[in-house]
Amino acid sequence: MKKTGWLLSLAMLVGVTTACGGGGGSNAAGPEDKDTVTVWTYPVYGEYESELKERVAKFQDEHPNITVQTEMLSWSEGPQKFDVALNAGNPPDLYFHSVDGTYVDTGLALDLTPYMTDDIKNDYLPGTLELAQIQGVQYGLPLYQFQWGWGGNKRILEEAGIDWENIQSEGWTWTEFKEAASKLTGKTADGSPQYALVTDGSSLDFIEMLSRNNGMPDVLDDAGKFQWNDERILDTLSFIRELMDSGYVPKETAALDPTKRTDMFYAGQAAIISKAIPYYDVMLAARNKDIDAGTVKGEKIDFVYLPVPHNDNAPAKTTTGGEGYVAFKQKNDKGEQHAENTFMVMEYLSDAEAGNASNELALPFVRKSQQEAFAGKELGTETTLSAAENMAENAELPVTLKLDAALAAKQKQFKEQVVKPNMQALYSGEKTPDQIAEEFKSKGSQSFGQ
Repeated sequence: MKKTGWLLSLAMLVGVTTACGGGGGSNAAGPEDKDTVTVWTYPVYGEYESELKERVAKFQDEHPNITVQTEMLSWSEGPQKFDVALNAGNPPDLYFHSVDGTYVDTGLALDLTPYMTDDIKNDYLPGTLELAQIQGVQYGLPLYQFQWGWGGNKRILEEAGIDWENIQSEGWTWTEFKEAASKLTGKTADGSPQYALVTDGSSLDFIEMLSRNNGMPDVLDDAGKFQWNDERILDTLSFIRELMDSGYVPKETAALDPTKRTDMFYAGQAAIISKAIPYYDVMLAARNKDIDAGTVKGEKIDFVYLPVPHNDNAPAKTTTGGEGYVAFKQKNDKGEQHAENTFMVMEYLSDAEAGNASNELALPFVRKSQQEAFAGKELGTETTLSAAENMAENAELPVTLKLDAALAAKQKQFKEQVVKPNMQALYSGEKTPDQIAEEFKSKGSQSFGQ
């Protein structure tokens, strides 16, 4: 989930398991020599940290010559910490993330081709290994297939007369969403503002999902052609500004972070949250039980998984991709045996038992062995899983899987240096959609030569 800070604010409270760096000396380890493999990861789901500890302990018992040091990062600060380590030439051996062309551009991403046996490749379901490839080269092993949508509060939707079941099956347009938003905006029981939709001002997933539903797969398409330079991006920016001007989205969006976005949804101050995966179904069911038990205060929420609305003249698209472990070497290369050990740990953390990640998150499995191991144990309600299946029919895979490393790096830089500050300016009202669209066009021409 990039990063991804797409998963869940509650999991961000998890701390460090075993602090470590990604560095090391240049001495190559022999098969019987003691070797250390470092793993930086995230609280993928509620029990992931404790389960990871148990699995690592078991691996080390079976492979006494390998020490696995893990560090549990926070979703908010982890990506920056990793970028610093990578830029210093000292990344961890394994990092939990989607495969990114900028990693390959550093020359430190480990090509896994020599280690991919036929047994491993044949265990992956069709189209899943490709989720961790850049231009056909394997740099990671996916743990699950992510799927981004929106999440709704069933009570608020139904009180406003919104036919959410029809939206799940048929989708909805921007015009239809605005009609629904006018009914979903008002006051809560205590008189606080109730918004149709809440997003945050620090992430880019909102603009990315909306632009994807307006005929633009990303800033670039998979052929490397710049997309955000015409009326489509202006229409997308204007749509967002209209939602804010109409009061459907909080006026303080620029100051909201992902945690506050989630808090507002939990508090019933927003009918819809702008980024959700099927795991919200599982997580909110657990929260509802805690409310019943008196250990958590608040209103119980029945989750509704919703597709992102699309422009009236553009097809619906669902943001999908793969997340798992990506392998790296260091500027001080530790040698071939260390690379083999790194892959051994990576494969272990991605095996059939690791399919619990997909199961807990109510996301599609990536391996046949995982499907078999968790058959009949799937979590999530039938309604949410069915909605996810419908949305998967409109899947849009990340364009970075097709771009060369240099172009992928330029796209990431464009998002960080141009898109992010301009979205802040849009939310705060400092710039108009026209001004921002013109800046995207001019800066895009400079960045991509188009």
